[in-house]
Amino acid sequence: MPTTLNPRKEKIHEIIFEADTPKGKAFDIFLMVMIVASILVVMLESIKELQEKYHAIFYFLEWIFTIFFTVEYALRLYCVYSPVKYAKSFYGIIDVLAVLPTYLSLIIPGSQSLMVIRALRLFRVFRIFKLAHFLKEGHVIIAALRASRAKITVFLVFILLIVMIMGSFMYLIESEQNTGFTSIPRSIYWAIVTLTTVGYGDIAPQTNLGQFVAAAIMIMGYVVIAVPTGIVSSELFNQKELQHNTQACRYCGEEGHDDDAEYCKYCGEILNEMEW
Repeated sequence: MPTTLNPRKEKIHEIIFEADTPKGKAFDIFLMVMIVASILVVMLESIKELQEKYHAIFYFLEWIFTIFFTVEYALRLYCVYSPVKYAKSFYGIIDVLAVLPTYLSLIIPGSQSLMVIRALRLFRVFRIFKLAHFLKEGHVIIAALRASRAKITVFLVFILLIVMIMGSFMYLIESEQNTGFTSIPRSIYWAIVTLTTVGYGDIAPQTNLGQFVAAAIMIMGYVVIAVPTGIVSSELFNQKELQHNTQACRYCGEEGHDDDAEYCKYCGEILNEMEW
């Protein structure tokens, strides 16, 4: 059934979702400033001395940010043609988490709930995820990670086998020396710490054979670090060859479509036609 696009929704959608127009860029810059400022206020509020001295100012600013992000979220729902799809999307959930704690603090009264409210305040840092709206290369990284997830899974299984074998071997060698290898799980912990080149030093082998095995694991660690880097880098190179634009779907709000795409790859709705 033919449907005519709403001009008002189209205009708001262009400003809020599109980053390749002057008004869209201005909105994105202003939104980014508001996000960074709100995160900074949350961090400063966690400093006890500043919180006691500027509590009223922090409270006022928090409500300014909350109202702004609430209006922004409402406009996003208004200008997309399928608000439910956007509300269920990653960014839609983050938008809700960015404002929900402040409103929840109004309906949880009583001094006994102060600790709960304080914990809810921590969820305001979810606003930092809204910065992902401005990371055009983020779609390339996500696509590369998805493309390489099978290889990375195999690699992680291989690493798991290595630390289990090496940990069990070290337990066999060092368990009688009172050096901290008191069980196989604790020895596996040591193998993980050593293989990742962290080296806390809380457990250390004392026997010659144990030190030889430890040295081998340390050297292996440098090789292991390079493997996932190479896997993801090759996928990033492949993704770079694909051209994407900043056009956002009018229905679900998702971005990262190919330049020649006619339909949204997330929800299947049409992208480019003004009337259908």
